[in-house]
Amino acid sequence: MKPPAPAHENRDRALRIALPIVVLALGLAVWELAVRIENIPPYVLPAPGVILRTLTADWALLSHSLLVTLITTFEGFLLAAVGGVGLAVLFNQSRLVEYSLYPYAVILQVTPIVAVAPLLLIYLPQHAAVLACAWIVAFFPVLANTTLGLHSVDRNLADLFSLYGASRGQTLWRLKLPSALPYILGGLRIAGGLSLIGAVVAEIAAGAAGAGSGLAYRIAESGYRLNIPRMFAALLLLSVAGIVIFYLLTLINYLALRRWHESALDEAAR
Repeated sequence: MKPPAPAHENRDRALRIALPIVVLALGLAVWELAVRIENIPPYVLPAPGVILRTLTADWALLSHSLLVTLITTFEGFLLAAVGGVGLAVLFNQSRLVEYSLYPYAVILQVTPIVAVAPLLLIYLPQHAAVLACAWIVAFFPVLANTTLGLHSVDRNLADLFSLYGASRGQTLWRLKLPSALPYILGGLRIAGGLSLIGAVVAEIAAGAAGAGSGLAYRIAESGYRLNIPRMFAALLLLSVAGIVIFYLLTLINYLALRRWHESALDEAAR
């Protein structure tokens, strides 16, 4: 039976939860008071209360746009996860392939997505272009982290597998992939947020061209119409979506590693 946590650990855990909430509440209160005292019009800076009322009034429109953005984000993340891990395994099995293709993956990563999105919208259908942007941004962290993890296997364990005559497939499946799992999950946690960013950038570019239906398009559309409260409401939904994606992937990371890896064990002990 696990012994109860000391009092100071419970206090620290409570502070970690309570302090961000207190800071957020104070920030919103100062924001609300500043808008009311200075009598700032909503088209310049809406108060938090106005944003919440706008979110409620426009929920049908904004929730549909949020769903469109989340679907694109999930599809881009899934493509990045499968493609990044698969290509990293191929790199690990063939140095020739790694030396031939890895520089192009770096080029894909360092090219600003803001510059790529308008070109993709010219040559691809809108949904395919937005999906490609989400994939491009999220792909490299998965590839780089998985490649690093597969190359970071304990040499003594690798020699032991070789000594017992394990095939390359057995070594990959039973040693390299389990050892690289923390790296893979770390890359996926980064890619989750980046896929949302890529989708948002592409949707804004599509909105500038007069097309789109995602949440970022609603932000651009609201800006053109000076509907600033709706802009803030859409931005709030995007922020909440990003936070939920991050913590979902953090939970998956913890559940996968909690029984054996030091990072999850240390987190459970805190």
